Amino acid sequence: MSLHGDYDAGNIFAKILRGEAPCFKAFEDEVALAFMDLFPVAKGHTLVIPKRAAARNFLELPDAEVGPYMQRVQRVAKGVARALEPDGVTIFQFNGAPAGQTVFHLHFHVVPRWEGEPMGQHGKTPMADKADLEALAAKISAAITAS
Repeated sequence: MSLHGDYDAGNIFAKILRGEAPCFKAFEDEVALAFMDLFPVAKGHTLVIPKRAAARNFLELPDAEVGPYMQRVQRVAKGVARALEPDGVTIFQFNGAPAGQTVFHLHFHVVPRWEGEPMGQHGKTPMADKADLEALAAKISAAITAS
């Protein structure tokens, strides 16, 4: 998919928002939902999606929603950092298939990083253990709530 096109309400993140698909939730409010990536590039890889906007990518997010959404991305990143105490945090986002986007609902990746541990390649990592994801989501959620 290119940068342009219609939003597909059948995408997996839209299904998660409607409660039609499960996720390991780390944070939720009226603006955003954060949950664990099932195919993480590092331990604690968390996705943050807007709840109201039917934006396929960052370029389609309405101007009025950028600030509140980015505040949630930052809040989740701080929670990930507090919960997992990594040496660094990578935050990234793809716009269009040629840029690496695989799910066409706007989302940011929050990836904790540790010195000497390489990050996996997006879209090419194995599915994580669900019990591990559940425990990570709870730990990150507690750190976000405590802030």
